[in-house]
Amino acid sequence: MQSIKEWFGSYFSYLLPKNILFSDIIEIILITIVLYHIIIWIRDTKAWSLVKGLAFLVIIWIAAEMFQFNAIRWIFVNTINVGIIALIIIFQPELRRALEQLGRRNISLFSLDFKNENKRFTDRTVAELVSATFDMARVKTGALMVIEGETSLGEYERTGIKIDAEISAGLLINIFEHNTPLHDGAVIIRGDRITAATCILPVSDNMQLSKELGTRHRAGVGLSEITDAFVIIVSEENGKVSLARNGQLIRGVDEMYLKSKLTEIQKNSALINNAIKAGGNKKQGRKAEKS
Repeated sequence: MQSIKEWFGSYFSYLLPKNILFSDIIEIILITIVLYHIIIWIRDTKAWSLVKGLAFLVIIWIAAEMFQFNAIRWIFVNTINVGIIALIIIFQPELRRALEQLGRRNISLFSLDFKNENKRFTDRTVAELVSATFDMARVKTGALMVIEGETSLGEYERTGIKIDAEISAGLLINIFEHNTPLHDGAVIIRGDRITAATCILPVSDNMQLSKELGTRHRAGVGLSEITDAFVIIVSEENGKVSLARNGQLIRGVDEMYLKSKLTEIQKNSALINNAIKAGGNKKQGRKAEKS
C-alpha cells in the first residue's frame, strides 16, 4: 500500500501547483466550463457508452504504469495515435453536429445546471400506455413508442416534432391515427411525458430478423441495439404487439406481459433515483457534520 502511495505521489507531483496566480484561477474556471459543455454534449449522444469504455481503458493504463506491465504499456503507446484517428472517423457525424450547434447557439458560461431528470413514470402512465397500445392493436393502428432509459435520446428527439405533453391513451391514439400529421415515425417518452413525435430511428441491419418485419419493427430493434431504450411496437398488418430491448425482439405479447415489463422498468428507475437521492443526502450529511 505504501508503494502505491509513493507511486501516485511521484507520478502526479508535477501536477501540484507551486504558485497560483489570479490568471490561473480564471483559466481553471474557463477550462471547467468548456469541459462541462463537452460532457453534456457527449451525454446526449451515443458516444456516452464509448466514454465509459475509454474510462475503463484509462484505469487499465494506470494499473499498467503502476505495476510495470511492459507489454500492456507498449500496446497503449503504439495504438493511441491510431485510436484517436479511428474515434474521429467513427464519430465524425456527431462532431460535425456539435460544431454546427456551437455556431447556432449562445452558450451561457454560467448555465451549470447539474439537476438530475426524474425518469420514473407513475402507475397511471403504465395504465395509459397499456390501454393505448392494445386499443390501437385491436383496430390495427401501427405505432412505435420509445421509453427512454438511462441513455439520453436527445439526438433522436431533434429529428421529430417537440410535444412535451402528459401521457394519455387518447393522445397516443390520436398521434398514431391514420392520415394525421404526426402518425409517421416514433414517439419518445421520458418519465410521465411525451417529449416528441415523428422521430426518426436508426434501422437495424440484423440479418437474423424475420423478412416479414417492416421498417417500424426494424427501427425499434435498431434503437434498442445502441441504447437501453424500451420500445413498444404495434403492427399495422396484423395488430400484434412487439417489444424491443437490448437488440432483442419479443413478438405477440399480451396486456399482462406488457404491464409486467413496464412495472419492472418503473421499479428499476425508482431504485436508480433513490440511489441518487441517497448519495446527495450523504453528501449533505457530511457537510452538516463538518459545519
